[in-house]
Amino acid sequence: MPSLNTRIKLARARLPVKQAPDAFDELSRATALLSTGTDFTQLQSILVEQTCDISRSDLAALYIYSNAEDEARSALKLSYRRGPWNAPASLNRASDTIAFLEECGEAAVLNARKDCVLSGMLLDPAMQAAIALPLALPRYRAGLLVLNSREAGHYGKQRLSFLSSFCALAAGMLKSAKLFKELKERAAEIEALERYQESVFSSMTNLLITSERDGRIRFYNDQAAEAFGLLPEDIGRPAHEVLANRLDKSILKAAESCLKDGSTILGIEGIAKAEGEDLDFTLNLSPVRGRRSDRSDGMVYLFSDQTKERELKERMNVVVEERRAIKDMFSRYLSVDVVKHLMDSPDKIKMGGSGKRATVFFADIRGYTSFSEGKTPEYIIKILNEYFSEAVDIVLKYRGFIDKFIGDCIMAAWGVPLTSEEEDARNAVSCALEIQALINNPKRTFFRGEAEHLRVGIGVHTGYLVAGNLGSSRRMNYSVIGDTVNIAARLEGVAKASEVIITSDTQSLLGKAFKVEEREAVRVKGKAEPIRIYRAIKRL
Repeated sequence: MPSLNTRIKLARARLPVKQAPDAFDELSRATALLSTGTDFTQLQSILVEQTCDISRSDLAALYIYSNAEDEARSALKLSYRRGPWNAPASLNRASDTIAFLEECGEAAVLNARKDCVLSGMLLDPAMQAAIALPLALPRYRAGLLVLNSREAGHYGKQRLSFLSSFCALAAGMLKSAKLFKELKERAAEIEALERYQESVFSSMTNLLITSERDGRIRFYNDQAAEAFGLLPEDIGRPAHEVLANRLDKSILKAAESCLKDGSTILGIEGIAKAEGEDLDFTLNLSPVRGRRSDRSDGMVYLFSDQTKERELKERMNVVVEERRAIKDMFSRYLSVDVVKHLMDSPDKIKMGGSGKRATVFFADIRGYTSFSEGKTPEYIIKILNEYFSEAVDIVLKYRGFIDKFIGDCIMAAWGVPLTSEEEDARNAVSCALEIQALINNPKRTFFRGEAEHLRVGIGVHTGYLVAGNLGSSRRMNYSVIGDTVNIAARLEGVAKASEVIITSDTQSLLGKAFKVEEREAVRVKGKAEPIRIYRAIKRL
């Protein structure tokens, strides 16, 4: 496969020789390339190469904050450079230029070499014009992109508009890539802690039993099972009932008191009626608490003649809390099902996919090409984002997985990573109909003004595909591929404005839950025989 730089040059080379690309075409092409990367380093490369090529700059330098969590102590270090001229290895944040750029938080342009507060944007003596663009979001700053040109007056209004829009998109993708990397690293840490925990539990000589907040047994180790004769069916039973014939009533009352008020009692001595010989023990009772919470989530019973394993309990509590923290942090950036899947099976974050039957839909805006002509990139992005925000909420409401945005098209799937064929098909069609109903509602909050005539055509197909983390060790995307995806994409082209077109494979899974209308079979690229299709009208 050609390298990234080669693909970029080939894409640009397809333009007619005498036709200069407009700002929207350039933004669409650059954004499409940017959306192919999830790796932080790869995104930096795409960002610098694209901005340098499209703006016809002689020198491009991307400076990244060395510590995004502690910005006050962070340095702006050179991360990626393009051009034969030198660029400083880092930028002095105390200088007038950088202090001004950080304070204003906006793009700045210098079109002639002169003594002013922006002169520090010129990175080499040969440069005559410069533009500096912050890569920032609310409460997050990734870095600063600086472009230089040997030509005075090089950076005009059109270049500024394109570069500002593109860098705003890039900032969000850089943050998502950073968060995804942190997710993988944290999942690996948790997996290592769980392996360590299991190893310690299997080798420890102490007896360990844990209960839920309501006092029901949640876990016991092999040593406790052997000593007290515990069985798998004892999981979920009240601890005081299971241990009633083993421990003295005073100990059971102390345990109930600890569970109720969240207190800790160490060093309770007693004799338990164990399988075989009685057990002379020292019992420590302590509540299960997260690192950042004072509320008790259960109880730990540790029967021992020593307390060396106390550190293990704390580690176990930290693992529970860290899992909760990861879910809270990343559920905003990845679909809920994917996050849960990764938390349940951290080893799934690897290359490769699995085959399954799933339902895929493509939703494309009708009249978008003619509508976008003559519009500014900022306006186009605003219109798309207003629509995407509403449509994505509906997809997630019906448990769909947002695979990607392809320009003005939404690609979503049902049945990945969790599969239920009939329910997946019904959810996909219900989602498509609700999106169309919302678009046709005069009270909608998007497609207003000049965009009020825009409508959407949706194609849906069910079949076999491959889903998983696909790519290389340098960059992976959780996605779906296969003939099913191609057919769904072709159907989207068949659907007229405000229509939902489904195949017979999808229709056969709907039962009598929807009103549908059979259409004339259509031929699609790659298929020898026509495909039977239906128009989904409404849910019954």
